[in-house]
Amino acid sequence: MRRTGIANLPLHSGHCPPWLFAKMKLLAKPVAETIADEYGAEEFLRRLADPYWFQAFGCALGFDWHSSGVTTTVCGALKEANLEEIGIGVAGGKGKRSLEAPEQIIEISDNLGFANSEKFVRASKLSAKVDNACVQDGYNLYHHTFFFMRDEWCVVQQGMNDDNGYARRYHWTSRLARSFVDEPHAAICCDARGENVLDMTAKQSTIARFASVDALREGDYAKLKRKEELKTLTLPKHHDIVLSRQVIKALNQAKEINPRNYEELIEIRGIGPAAVRALALTANLIYGTELSWKDPAKFSFAHGGKDSIPYPIDRATYENTINMLKTAVEEAKIGNVDKTRALRRLSTFIS
Repeated sequence: MRRTGIANLPLHSGHCPPWLFAKMKLLAKPVAETIADEYGAEEFLRRLADPYWFQAFGCALGFDWHSSGVTTTVCGALKEANLEEIGIGVAGGKGKRSLEAPEQIIEISDNLGFANSEKFVRASKLSAKVDNACVQDGYNLYHHTFFFMRDEWCVVQQGMNDDNGYARRYHWTSRLARSFVDEPHAAICCDARGENVLDMTAKQSTIARFASVDALREGDYAKLKRKEELKTLTLPKHHDIVLSRQVIKALNQAKEINPRNYEELIEIRGIGPAAVRALALTANLIYGTELSWKDPAKFSFAHGGKDSIPYPIDRATYENTINMLKTAVEEAKIGNVDKTRALRRLSTFIS
C-alpha cells in the first residue's frame, strides 16, 4: 500500500466542447475493449487506479494536459461508453451524480448478474467518507466515480480547494486497499501541498485509530468540552480544538452504537471531519498517541491536449485513431492474427 503520487491539477472553468466529448466516448470504449481482450477486464480497472496511466489516457483522448477537468471528463466519457458490454459497471459522477452511485451500483449489478452489490456500495461510500473525513487536506469532494466488475473495483474521485485554486484526485483499487483506513490509496494526486494535514489513514496514525475508538467508548472526548464552555484548547503545531453541540451529539450517538474498530467508527452517519479530528486530538492529548500531519501527496506530472498545449488537437488524426483502434478490436474478436500489427500501426498516430 503505497502513495504513488500527485498530478498538477489547477481548476479550470468552462466545459468540454461537445464535439470533443463525443470523440472521447468513441475512443475510450475501444481502448477499454482492447485492454480487456489482451489482459482481462480487471487490468483496465487497475490501470485507472494508476495516476500516470489515467493522465496519459486523458491526453490520448485529447483532453487538457493539466486541467482538473481531465478527471471528470474522462470518467464521464467512460460512463457513457457502455462498458457493461465488457463486464464493467460505472457509477457516480460529478456533483449530485456522485450521490447516485449506490443506487446505480445496485442496478448495474442486477443487470450484470453480480451478487455482491452490497460490498460495492460499502466500498463506494467508505472511500468517499475516508477522503472527506480521514484525510483532512482541505479538498472537498465533488466528484466520485466507482468502476467495478465481478471481483474487483476501482474509485477515481476528486476534491476542490477554493483557497489555492487546485483540485486533488484520489485513486483507489480493491487490489491494494486491504483496509479502508490503513493506507488504502493507490494514489493521492495534487501539486499543491498543505501543512498540518491530518491523515488518519497513515501508518503513523495506526495507534491513534485504536485510541480514537477507545476515547469514544470511554467518553474521553467530553474532557475537551464544548466550544461554548472552552473557546480554544491550543496544542503545539496543531489546530485548535473546538467542539460544537452537533459534534458532541454525533459522538454520543456513535458511542451508543459501540463500534468495534476504526473502520466501523467512520461508517457511522454523522461522523465527519470534525468528529474524526476531535477523537484524534483526544487520543493525542490523553493517550499521547502519534498522529500524521504530513500531506500524503508525493509527486507531480503533466502531459499535453485541448488547450493547444503542446499543440492543437488534429481532428483528422483523432478520427484515424478511433477507426484504427475500433478495427483492431473487431479483428481481435474474430481472431485475426494481424491485430498486433494493427495496434502497432495505431502507435504511429499517437506517438
